[in-house]
Amino acid sequence: LYYGWSHNTFLFGSELKAFHSFPEFTGTLDRSSFVLFLRLGYIPTPYSIYEGIYKLPPGHLLTIAAPGEHASPRPYWRAREVAERGIRHPFRGDIHEAVGHMDLLLRDSVRLRMLADVPVGAFLSGGIDSSLIASMMQAQTTSTVKTFTIGFTEASYNEAVYARQIAEYLHTEHTELCLSPKEALDIIPLLPGIYDEPFADPSQIPTFLVSQLARQTVTVSLSGDGGDELFGGYNEYALGTKRLRLLQGVSPIVRSVMREAVRGLGGVANGRFRKAEQLLKATTPEALHHFHASRWMWPEDLVSGASEPLTAFTDPGLHADALSATERMMYLDMVTYLPEDILTKLDRASMAVSLEARTPFLDYRLVELTWQLPLDFKIHRRVTKRILRSILGRYVPPGLFERPKRGFSLPLDQWLRGPLRPWVEELLDAAELRREGVLNPGPIRRAWTEHLEGKR
Repeated sequence: LYYGWSHNTFLFGSELKAFHSFPEFTGTLDRSSFVLFLRLGYIPTPYSIYEGIYKLPPGHLLTIAAPGEHASPRPYWRAREVAERGIRHPFRGDIHEAVGHMDLLLRDSVRLRMLADVPVGAFLSGGIDSSLIASMMQAQTTSTVKTFTIGFTEASYNEAVYARQIAEYLHTEHTELCLSPKEALDIIPLLPGIYDEPFADPSQIPTFLVSQLARQTVTVSLSGDGGDELFGGYNEYALGTKRLRLLQGVSPIVRSVMREAVRGLGGVANGRFRKAEQLLKATTPEALHHFHASRWMWPEDLVSGASEPLTAFTDPGLHADALSATERMMYLDMVTYLPEDILTKLDRASMAVSLEARTPFLDYRLVELTWQLPLDFKIHRRVTKRILRSILGRYVPPGLFERPKRGFSLPLDQWLRGPLRPWVEELLDAAELRREGVLNPGPIRRAWTEHLEGKR
């Protein structure tokens, strides 16, 4: 939900495009928010792309009692309190009891989200999270569950076969759409109208397409989003503590040498040394996670007259210091990447085709229980999502889902050097960038050249 003031008038809406209906709304670009976009690939709450317009944070409410009153949002549910309370009051059973308890709770969450007076289906990628949701749906109905997936004609990027195998085992009514690069690229002109503000997650393309596919036969679709963030599904969680110890052990002499190298080198080499120096500074879980989350290490270099605001990564007052290093990284993703990227992507894509997407993993009871579980129940000897794997094994043979995690990848590098190149060249024309006066053409053109040469 977006809100703000314009000439003593309070404006709010679920989409930014609605604000343009107000005659006096100027829609002035917030350059500091744009810096955050270049850093993270999305604009985090409470900021928006427009000056004076803000996002209402998750779990908050805003009360306007009088005309012109600039009230602040108040929380009714705090993720940090939930996480820290879970650590103080941990689950006391063993892994087998936890599996049984979580199985029942997740089944109930799925059951509740299947309640509808319209057709209901599920997105199915073949990964652990979506496979578990589809399995629990099929286990709780006498009807055949409808499942949907997107595949690509390029074999190296096509994982639809895994979804097909799960669907065949569960006997769902499975619909698979295999796309060519051209069909995927044709979606790009629609994206600005769908997302309202800059948003750089490339999986927005398949997410929109699978939503469009599902809407042909259902009105509600369940999604497995949230499983990675809550149950330790990213490899960085498993490796983060080890990397942090290594960085904390780097001597002051090495840090000094890196600083001198940055001063003395130029061009591409300087950029690499600057990045290495930045990594050596990442001696807290938040700083290390911020480093890995950054798409551009120095976004202030790119935007004229802008500075980078504080976020959950960089504001010490927002850090969950009571958690372990790995749990602090997971917490950061729960309050940043999950709502700002994953759920934004899902909500905008599904709503664009009038499809309601529901997320069983984000039932508040389930979220609160996951923070009570020992970290070892989630990440065990570098095996991610331990408890979810055990639960899914009750429904589907492990051979159908035990494989390296890949995610929904697209051949963007090939597209940018190939069919999208003329379009990008026009967007990044140095003279046009200077005329617009927002972006600094120099580093942008250098980065584009390095990408074309295979250096980025």
